[in-house]
Amino acid sequence: MTEQTAPEGFRSGFACFVGRPNAGKSTLTNALVGQKVAITSSKPQTTRHSVRGIVNRPDAQLVVIDTPGLHKPRTLLGERLNDLVRSTWTEVDVIGVCLPADQKIGPGDAYLIGEIAKLKQRPTLVALATKTDLVSGDRLREHLLEIMTLEEKLGIHWAHVVPCSAVSGDQVDEVADVLVSLLPTGPKYYLDDEATDEPTETLVAELIREAALEGVRDELPHSITVVIDEMGLRDGRPDDKPLLDIYASMVLERDSQKGIMIGHKGSHLRDVGTRARQQITALLGTPVHLDLKVKVMKDWQRDPKFLNRLGF
Repeated sequence: MTEQTAPEGFRSGFACFVGRPNAGKSTLTNALVGQKVAITSSKPQTTRHSVRGIVNRPDAQLVVIDTPGLHKPRTLLGERLNDLVRSTWTEVDVIGVCLPADQKIGPGDAYLIGEIAKLKQRPTLVALATKTDLVSGDRLREHLLEIMTLEEKLGIHWAHVVPCSAVSGDQVDEVADVLVSLLPTGPKYYLDDEATDEPTETLVAELIREAALEGVRDELPHSITVVIDEMGLRDGRPDDKPLLDIYASMVLERDSQKGIMIGHKGSHLRDVGTRARQQITALLGTPVHLDLKVKVMKDWQRDPKFLNRLGF
């Protein structure tokens, strides 16, 4: 991240999205940035690290940080993810609290907002009523009234309340306008053509994990992580026909999970590879040869050395 000069009155800064798992944080991040920088899935706790998406506008540069969902941790990984969420809160100008319109506001939401309310230096708060495409007008009005009652209940103040749908695109521009209006004037932190500061290997590993999450049983999602063993352009290819070789391992926690991930005669592993290859090619604009293996590392979510190696 290198600061660059910007026109007078230019706004720049950081906003993070928080919410219960599967509140639509990653989908909204992608919609704002205009391309895929965060993986999405219907499985809870899909996001495992802070993903920075960069929204470049003539008048502003908004850096959106998509954080994992705050949850009751059952493993060392879970504890570290919660620590990551809390540390991000202290580093941003604005926190967008995602409260899905198709779900009642519950104890989990109240706990999350209550924790933010305890911060000594609290960022500006914006309520985002996400997933409006899934509800009727009457249900949305009821939801918005519920959101407003949280101010008195939890001792907070919403600078804005914005209903939106990242899937339909409804009010996504309004979300961007609101977040930008709450940023200070400042420099450009990233180049105009940057959409994320994620390393390419991390993006590739996440796209493979997203493909692996599709169609697996409920007990598997938390147990899957992906390690890029090797990645590089194949030697001897003409410049106009490059091929990116990727060798990756999907790491699981138990031997019993390996058969599920591989599938009958390798069918599930092939499906994962096909989906991942399409997404990686679309992201990088280069044809990909993907070699996927499945490994077992017992209880890796509780292994501090392995978590350190993965950057958690």
